[in-house]
Amino acid sequence: MAVEALKALAHDTRLATYRLLVQAGPEGLAVGEIGDRLKLPAPTLTSHLNVLRHAGLVRDVREGRSIRCRADYTRMNALLGFLTEKCCGDETASCAPVCAPNPKRRSS
Repeated sequence: MAVEALKALAHDTRLATYRLLVQAGPEGLAVGEIGDRLKLPAPTLTSHLNVLRHAGLVRDVREGRSIRCRADYTRMNALLGFLTEKCCGDETASCAPVCAPNPKRRSS
């Protein structure tokens, strides 16, 4: 589980894609928007998204003619938990808490 996720994130473009999706929040982003923001051609982006999907880091849903991708926060938190397990020799007060996404505020 963790090894596949770490391998997937060990590539600069996939890491940038994943970080963009994490920052986008629970709404995620349309594939076309990801490509525009990262200036990636569609076939290249598709290949990278497939690796992230296979690692369980990204989920997607079809919305009409477009596909919206979202970071899987449960999987992200499990990976963070794996990486920080036994952090600081069990001196947990020194370790930062695991991330929980905040809902985006809608402007009025």
